[in-house]
Amino acid sequence: MLSAEHEDLRDAVRAMLSRGNASWSGLCQQIGVAGLAVPEEYGGAGATLLEAHVVLEETGRVLAPVPMLSATMAAHALLLSGDKAACADLLPGIVEGTTIATVVWADSLAETVRYVLDGDTADVLVVSTPDGLFLGDSTHRVHTPTMDESRRLATVHLSGGTRIGPPAPRLRDIALVAQTAEQVGAAQQCLDMTVEYTKTRVQFGRPIGSFQALKHRMADMHVLVETARSISYAAVENLDLAAAAAVSCGETLSFVAGEMIQLHGGIAITWEHDAHRYFKRAHSSAHLFGQPHEHVARISRAI
Repeated sequence: MLSAEHEDLRDAVRAMLSRGNASWSGLCQQIGVAGLAVPEEYGGAGATLLEAHVVLEETGRVLAPVPMLSATMAAHALLLSGDKAACADLLPGIVEGTTIATVVWADSLAETVRYVLDGDTADVLVVSTPDGLFLGDSTHRVHTPTMDESRRLATVHLSGGTRIGPPAPRLRDIALVAQTAEQVGAAQQCLDMTVEYTKTRVQFGRPIGSFQALKHRMADMHVLVETARSISYAAVENLDLAAAAAVSCGETLSFVAGEMIQLHGGIAITWEHDAHRYFKRAHSSAHLFGQPHEHVARISRAI
């Protein structure tokens, strides 16, 4: 259950994002979004992943082109490393929004890694390998255009790095849980857009939202979104639920985005409407930190 302070945080982020020109530096310096889960000794707010979760839900709701997910992952990677010097050197800049950081999952420090979130714009690459955490070096990084234009992905050519800590197996769980917040926010926006449209679209002399069959479909969407939100927030408190949350929230966003397109009709497949952006986000996010079948297999092994 979110507190009044969490709701105030949500309102502040939503208000800033609604202006349409919210910058990453503005979100960081005016609201402190990148430093919510960072200890005060490194310039953060000393809160928890829950507060970051509230922000991620809002950035996901509008598909905001800001590196909130990358910053959340990178900050936690640095904290998990236990390297106080690296934390003191890098976290204040991440908190202020002046340093862009992201995480690269790799098998070694000498390989090419594709689909790295914000990989071409990041100032800092925290590389997570089976051998430990490293500050990575790269020979070059190339932006990778994808169908989902709301994500900035890149191909990163690693060329070494400096070890800062042991392996961090929980880091991917943190990334998965953080992404579920974005997925829930996007799914809620799909539902809200659909409900609003069915109130104004008229056929046979009445709004289509008044037809019982469409009411049932939107009710199903609502139940799925609320269920996904529940497991997403539960996973914040219990990272053992990360894989289950990833599967549930990913499937929910895919379903709700598909229903949005169907219930909007022809307008939803036009370039001018936002429906296609959410549909693309649904499919791209489901594969960002591992394939859905890998998460299902992990759940099966745990049962």
